[in-house]
Amino acid sequence: MAERSTAAVDVADNSGDEPLAAKADEATTDGTAEAQESAGTSPRDADDERSSPEAASATPDLHSGHRLAQRYRLEECVTRLDGFSSWRAVDEKLRRAVGVHLLPADHPRARSVLAAARSSALLGDPRFVQVLDAVEEDDLVYVVHEWLPDAIELTALLASGPMDAHDAYQLVSQISQAMAAAHREGLAHLRLTPGAVLQSSTGQYRIRGLAVNAALRGITAERPQRTDTEAIGALLYAALTQRWPYENDAYGLSGLPKGVGLIAPDQVRAGVHRGLSELAMRALANDGATASRQEQPCTTPDELAKAVAAMPRIRPPEPTFTAPPEYQRTTYQQGTYGHPSARPGTPVTKPVTAAPPAPLQSRTGKALKWAVSALLIAALGLGSWQLADTLLHRDKGSGDQETPQTTNNGGDKPKAPTPIKVEDAQEYAPDGNPQAPGDVKKTYDDKSSTFWRSKTFVSGPELAPYKKGFGIVYDLGSEQNVSSASIAMLYGGDHTTVSLYAEDSMSPSASIDALKPFATQSTSATSAQLKARTPVKTRYVLVWITAAPKAPGDAYVGSGYKQAVTNVAFTALR
Repeated sequence: MAERSTAAVDVADNSGDEPLAAKADEATTDGTAEAQESAGTSPRDADDERSSPEAASATPDLHSGHRLAQRYRLEECVTRLDGFSSWRAVDEKLRRAVGVHLLPADHPRARSVLAAARSSALLGDPRFVQVLDAVEEDDLVYVVHEWLPDAIELTALLASGPMDAHDAYQLVSQISQAMAAAHREGLAHLRLTPGAVLQSSTGQYRIRGLAVNAALRGITAERPQRTDTEAIGALLYAALTQRWPYENDAYGLSGLPKGVGLIAPDQVRAGVHRGLSELAMRALANDGATASRQEQPCTTPDELAKAVAAMPRIRPPEPTFTAPPEYQRTTYQQGTYGHPSARPGTPVTKPVTAAPPAPLQSRTGKALKWAVSALLIAALGLGSWQLADTLLHRDKGSGDQETPQTTNNGGDKPKAPTPIKVEDAQEYAPDGNPQAPGDVKKTYDDKSSTFWRSKTFVSGPELAPYKKGFGIVYDLGSEQNVSSASIAMLYGGDHTTVSLYAEDSMSPSASIDALKPFATQSTSATSAQLKARTPVKTRYVLVWITAAPKAPGDAYVGSGYKQAVTNVAFTALR
C-alpha cells in the first residue's frame, strides 16, 4: 500500500526502489482527495498538482528528527511537491506542536514566501492560523505556523453530509468577515478551498495559509478580491448541497452534471434555505447565473459580509429530546399482601380486614406453645455446637499449611487477572520506515487525549503487499504470564486487525514472518480486546497492526487509511 501526504504524496517513507515522480503518479491515480486539494489557481480547477522530478530533487533532503534553529524538531512530512515540503514539527522550547513549510533559499519563490509569511504574521487576526516565524537560515527558508490538532477540516465535515441552514450561515458569515478584514490590510488568500478552512472545538472557523499557500505555489490573480469571494461562494454552495459547484469532482465532493452550467443550490437539493441559496449565487456571479434573479453580485468579501448581515437571522435547529419511557404502575395493592391475586379479567376489590383471633386458652393451644419453644431451644443449641466445633478445628489446623480456597461446587477458585505495568516501549519498523517513533510513550500514559498515529495510506484497509504492518514493542519489566491486552484506538469503520507477538527484546532479532501471534482480533470498533488461549510467558510484547480503517482528515493530516493507538494495557495471571 503506497503512503501519501495531506496535499499530494508523502514521500517520507519511500524506500527508494522507484523514482519519486512514479510514486507521485501512483498515488494520484488512486484517487486521493488530497491530490485534488492541491489544485491550481482557481476554485474551478480540480486538476492534480504533481511534483516534477526536477522540483522534487530540489526539495531540501531533510528527515524526521532534523532540528531547525536548535528549536524546531521535524516529526512527519505531510506535503512534498514543487520544490517545497510541509512538516508537522515540535517547538522544543515552548513544548508545543507547530507546522513548518520548507524550501531552498535559492528557490524562485523563496522571497515571495518570506514576504507573504511576514505580512500574514503582522495581521494578528485570531480568525486565521497564525504565522509564528519566518526565517532564512543555512540555505533554507522556513515558515513556522500554528498547529491545531483538535480542529477539523471542512473537507471532513462535508464528508458526512450537507450542513443545516444555521451552520452554513455561520460558515459564510465568519469566513466572509475574516477575509474582508484581511483584504483591508492588502492580504489575499487565493487558495481558499475546503482544506484551508478549519472548525475548532468551540465551533469557530479559522483559515490557514493566508497569502502563504498561494506564494508557495506561485499563484497570483488580477482581481484577488473577486477570486476570494468566488471561493467563499463555492464553500457555501458545497455546505448547502455537498456538491462542488463546477463540473469536475474535487475535495471529495461530486461536481455538477456536465453541460447544465451553474444551477442554484435549492435546485440541486430539496429543502435548501432560499436566502443562502441566493447568497451563494451572488458570490459566484461571474458566471452570469444571477441575472435572472435580479440580484446584485457580490464581488468583494466585504460586500458578501454585508449581504450576510442583511439577511434575517437564521436560528439554530431546536434540540431534540428523547421522551422518557411511560411510567409503569406496579400491581402491588396495599392490604393484599399474602392474599391470592384476582384472576385476569376480574375486578380487584379491597379486602376486608378480619378481627384478630382470640388468644388460645385451651390445653391444645398451650401444648402447641411449649412445642414451638422446645424446637427453638433445640435449634439454638445445635447451632452453638456446630459453631464451637468449627472454631475448634480451625485452632487445631492453625499450624498447618493453608489450603487453597474452593468454590461452592468443590473446584479451585479461578485466578483473577492482574494489570501489568509497562516499563518502556519503542516502535517496531523492520522495513526501516517508522511511523511516529517519538509518540510511542503516549500509548501507555493513561490519557485518552494523547496517541501514537501511523502515516496515511492511499488504499486499504489491508496494508499488504506494500507494507507488512506497523506496531510497537512493549517492555513489561520482567517475564510475565501475559493473558490478554486491551487496545484503545482513535479510528473505527473499516476493520482494524491487531495481533500480539512474544518477542525476545525491544529490537526483535527474528523476522516477524518466522513468528506466530498468540492472539489476533479484527474489529471495526475503536477498541480491541485480545485474549490468549493459554497465558504466554514473556517480557516483551509486540502489538502489530496489519489492517487500518478509512479515517477522515483532521487539521493537517488528510483522509485515508490509518490508525492511532491511544492506550494499551496488558494483564497477567499470577
